Amino acid sequence: MQVDPSYDDVVDEVREYLRSRVAAAQASGIALERIVVDPGFGFGKTLEHNLALLRGLPALAELGAAVLVGLSRKTMLGRLTGREVGDRVHASVAAAVIAVGKGANIVRVHDVAATRDALAVWRAVMRDA
Repeated sequence: MQVDPSYDDVVDEVREYLRSRVAAAQASGIALERIVVDPGFGFGKTLEHNLALLRGLPALAELGAAVLVGLSRKTMLGRLTGREVGDRVHASVAAAVIAVGKGANIVRVHDVAATRDALAVWRAVMRDA
């Protein structure tokens, strides 16, 4: 899956795939408010694909389901910062704040307290923006 990931438009292709899965879940009787979609950061995607997906999260949020993002300590953050897994706290927190700012409803993180604090500051600032 990581050998040669290829997309014409990663955001559009992931959105359309997730749209079809949301529709299938709803057709099976699952209410939209009980559905969570995950764009799969790091799985079958290059660094550029992952960055495009992060920028394109608003398009995924438009599906109406909750959006889950798991970027904590990912390889993409190591490639961007040059840091090893255990030293990616700051990059992980920044990625989580960006993801929430772009429409993620749920973030999977390793460093809960640091992420919670950063999101509390971000929310306080954005509340008046």
